[in-house]
Amino acid sequence: MDKLEVENCDVVCVHDDVVKRVQGHMPVETELQGLADFFKVFGDSTRIKLLYALWQSDMCVCDLAQTLGMTQSAISHQLRVLKQMKLVKNRRDGRTVFYSLADSHIKTIMNQGMEHIRE
Repeated sequence: MDKLEVENCDVVCVHDDVVKRVQGHMPVETELQGLADFFKVFGDSTRIKLLYALWQSDMCVCDLAQTLGMTQSAISHQLRVLKQMKLVKNRRDGRTVFYSLADSHIKTIMNQGMEHIRE
């Protein structure tokens, strides 16, 4: 297997104008940490499966457990994480609680991620 190597410049030459411009547009540290935490949520295949299932239809925990072949407890745990990161929302219909994607941004993020890995 070939190693991917990072190429470095042959000389040290800092382009101050570029550095200052980029530094001026960097988000604050708390925003960067929030973004990193947001993307960590996508680092678990179970949560990705849940998001894909909810992309197709609003579903209750029982339906999600059956669809993914998991326990309701395991599904509930992962839904809690997704809800904390505002990726899913829920609504009650009588005695049943249905989950759905929080908004269309989630589909866009997943579409772009899938396009990237399929290239």
